[in-house]
Amino acid sequence: MKVSLILACAGKGVRAGFDKNKLLVEVSGTPCFEKTLSAFIESNLIDQIIVTASPIDFDFISDKVKEKATVVLGGETRTQSVKNALNLVDGEIVLIHDGARPFVTTKMIKDCIDTAVERGSAIPVVPSRDTMVKASAEKVDCYLGKSELFSVQTPQGFNAKQIKHAYAHACDRVYNDDGELYKEFFGDVHVYDGDVKNIKLTFATDFSSNENTPDFRFGTGFDCHKLVSDRKLILGGVEIAHDKGLLGHSDADVLTHAIMDAILSSLSLRDIGYHFSDKDPAYKDANSMELLKKVLLMIKQKGYRVHNVSATVMAEKPKLLNHIPTITRNLATTLNIPESKVGLGATTLEGLGFVGREEGICVHATATVIKD
Repeated sequence: MKVSLILACAGKGVRAGFDKNKLLVEVSGTPCFEKTLSAFIESNLIDQIIVTASPIDFDFISDKVKEKATVVLGGETRTQSVKNALNLVDGEIVLIHDGARPFVTTKMIKDCIDTAVERGSAIPVVPSRDTMVKASAEKVDCYLGKSELFSVQTPQGFNAKQIKHAYAHACDRVYNDDGELYKEFFGDVHVYDGDVKNIKLTFATDFSSNENTPDFRFGTGFDCHKLVSDRKLILGGVEIAHDKGLLGHSDADVLTHAIMDAILSSLSLRDIGYHFSDKDPAYKDANSMELLKKVLLMIKQKGYRVHNVSATVMAEKPKLLNHIPTITRNLATTLNIPESKVGLGATTLEGLGFVGREEGICVHATATVIKD
């Protein structure tokens, strides 16, 4: 069964307050409408794509979509724009979607198609979380409550012949959406589950945090230290009883060092050797947990905080199984994250190499930071 898509991009977006159509404003470095279009292309569920565009944006949008879609001139209203696009639809099922909803998921697209195929119509809804009222003239006319009240989203899907018939007989009337028009001519409109993340970017503030997901950065770190006599063995700020300790300019906490490097790496802030040189006497025998706090301050100044860390300690001896809960707790406290976001493991190298000969301990770490 062939599926067509109408992507509604012919509006002006005046409520956003930009000096151009909001759909041309970038989301993650890509014009909003283009990001929305990509979500449908990447789903591999759409056979034909038609994009509506206003006269002023027609050339820009046409140049951006090139061979990906057909662009058609929109009308004065969304209803007229969709009607113009329907003339080109050749699929048995047609989906109609707002160009300003770039966070649509493949699951929603599939659910929309499946529901429309089975029932002739499909609109996504999400339950209202707030009590709704009808208000006018600065006063509440009546309370609607929130039970059985839903917010309507797109994509909305329909049997193409039926929705074409409805639009052909709608004359110049303006409807809130395609589902309302379909209901007038064919009765029941069937629903499927929407997604709270599938927001419509309407106001400028929507674009100021237009990822709709947090800004994450990912980094990796690696460190090795030699095991020697007459040194304390410290891992993650916890002293562990052993006949050897790690050699280094500071306390040689190899685990904390690897985590610090991972955090710094996530924001391209060089490495701990750059910030805490082993030639600097100020860091002689330094407590690595205090250095970790300095690293956290560095990323805080960039507007970030640690979201989670993970590390694997490679050591033949001592066995670390019973120490991991204590080390995890200590790291979580300093990083100011839950223990569940500190993934810590330990392994031997089966007697192989530098670690296997009990000459040293190595750690590989990863870190994810999130923009506050």
